[in-house]
Amino acid sequence: MQIGFAVPVAGGWATPRNQVEIAQRAEELGYRSVWTLQRLVNPADSTDLTYRNVPDPLLTLAYLAGQTSRIRLGVAVVNLPFFSPALLAKQAVTLDHLSGGRLDLGLGLGWMPEEFAAVGAPMERRGARAEEFLAALRSLWRDEVSAYEGEFYRFPPVRMEPKPVQTPEPPVLLGGTSEPALRRAGRLAAGWVSSSRADLAAIGRSIGIVREAAERAGRDPDALRMVCRGAVRLREPGLPGRRPLTGSLEEVRADFADLAEQGVTELFVDLNFDPALTGPDADPARSMAVAREALEAFAPQS
Repeated sequence: MQIGFAVPVAGGWATPRNQVEIAQRAEELGYRSVWTLQRLVNPADSTDLTYRNVPDPLLTLAYLAGQTSRIRLGVAVVNLPFFSPALLAKQAVTLDHLSGGRLDLGLGLGWMPEEFAAVGAPMERRGARAEEFLAALRSLWRDEVSAYEGEFYRFPPVRMEPKPVQTPEPPVLLGGTSEPALRRAGRLAAGWVSSSRADLAAIGRSIGIVREAAERAGRDPDALRMVCRGAVRLREPGLPGRRPLTGSLEEVRADFADLAEQGVTELFVDLNFDPALTGPDADPARSMAVAREALEAFAPQS
């Protein structure tokens, strides 16, 4: 199982300087990847402070591309309905070039009504729209001249250049927790990426659905990537009823083996969902100290 690490993207510690420090140290330690996430807006009356101070994920990765040389750059996820296929295709291929072919593009459908309202996108029939979006996206990336005529998306014959560095395209990982979303990942994507709310004690069931859908579609399920967002919360050891990836450094590290046994092929450690590190009362300096310790403790073992 390959190991990645999320850069600071939520809360007071989510600064360019801290993002660069984490990305560069992760590269030095041999991590496979660093990751970002998307949040456009929050409801004004929301009491959920998880997604405070979140920068744009693709611009952040573009900045980190120029500060690193080997580590892969992942986003989990950007939401398809917030883009047109041509706009996302252009942004992704540009990032693929800026990074020398290191982009992993995680895509989702979105779920917050306020975000859909803010971008003027409908929430209805998101799954059907996603199928068309992916077809249009791939045509723009792969075809010398592309055109698309669907129910939701259409454009005349056009040329999009440059083409991606990665052949035939940057890996597309689909998010989602529902069975239709999992099956879509198995049929259409390079893999699946779990959400921060996934039940990691039973993630193998979701992976099994993705793999079954891939096999039914005539694809090799072993070729798909099963990426787990590891929402780590470091706490004192021996917590009663301890959940996976919550506890001491040693306890969390021991959980990695169980995730691998359930079929996870890649795990990225994400501290951005720990309110002790990202909440309004968190000290950014302390949050970075915890991140540095976690980076060393969870570094891939040769």
